[in-house]
Amino acid sequence: MTASAARPVPAYTSGGVSAGSANEPPVPGAAVGSGALMPPPRMSPLAATNSCPKCGKIVDGGLAYCGHCGARVTAIVSEAACWTCGADYTEGVDLFCARCGTRVGKRVSVELNDAVSTLTRAAMTPDTGPRLALLDEQGAVVKVYTLDQGEAVLGRGDADIRFDDVYLSPMHARLELHDGELWLRDLGSRNGTWTFIDGPARLADGDIVLVGSQLLRFRRLGYPGPHPPEADSTRRMGSLVPSADVAVLEQLRADGSVRDTFHLSPARTVLLGRESGDWVFPYDQTMSSRHAEVRSQDAEFFVHDAGSRNGVALAVRGQRQVTPGQRILMGDHVLRVESLGL
Repeated sequence: MTASAARPVPAYTSGGVSAGSANEPPVPGAAVGSGALMPPPRMSPLAATNSCPKCGKIVDGGLAYCGHCGARVTAIVSEAACWTCGADYTEGVDLFCARCGTRVGKRVSVELNDAVSTLTRAAMTPDTGPRLALLDEQGAVVKVYTLDQGEAVLGRGDADIRFDDVYLSPMHARLELHDGELWLRDLGSRNGTWTFIDGPARLADGDIVLVGSQLLRFRRLGYPGPHPPEADSTRRMGSLVPSADVAVLEQLRADGSVRDTFHLSPARTVLLGRESGDWVFPYDQTMSSRHAEVRSQDAEFFVHDAGSRNGVALAVRGQRQVTPGQRILMGDHVLRVESLGL
């Protein structure tokens, strides 16, 4: 140890100048200049108490994880500058710049391919935020995103989870954890946010279903009223079955206009597919031979996946709860909810 390194930290008083040499560099907490104290590094509440919130053991405030139970702990926070206007903000505390409003807080941590290894999975603790896995075309995990603060905005622009995808809007969708439930909301995106169905899904008026590459909108027509008798008692000709069409599926073009329609009636099941079914789309190579079914049950209609390869998805209207194992489609990217992190 050199002589300078062996010197003790100079003493200081609350209103005076340091008792050490004036040539020594200031240290955190020491008086500088006219007597103002140089503030010590800002510490999180956990670092100040030195106790793990999960097991209660004493931990080093500078560590990111507890050495006893492995739980995530809050480390020392630091000052940083907004990339838009240059104003200072506190990492780990501030989410938006106080001067210009730009999003500055990092709310999502990313783990690459090793996140799916056995060792990494064993190290993941249940007290982290919700986790999302980015899937490739074969369904393998590419990245894992952890919502450290229980919420995130996804999109192509200034988002917490950002993708270079021309089919994504700059601020496309939002995920937020409420009372132990994860909710997905579309933020008015141009191409919509979709959730793949895992079982029968009831259709409401205006719902849009993604079958292969086809956008099919479900519309209610209502039950027709009785026909008044003809004045001359002549009976009208017409098909007896089905007696009434109460709903319709509309095939939508990219501009939102309707290309074709298929009428739905009570007690009738409609099969959609590329090669066989009641409504066939031979030109859609992303659709399975038998892809989906729309079944009538009482006065309601339900869409079922008929064992397709690419699945059936519903557009998110308002907000929709998503559960572990459920897949989300945005643009050309598929995400899967891995856990809620409770």
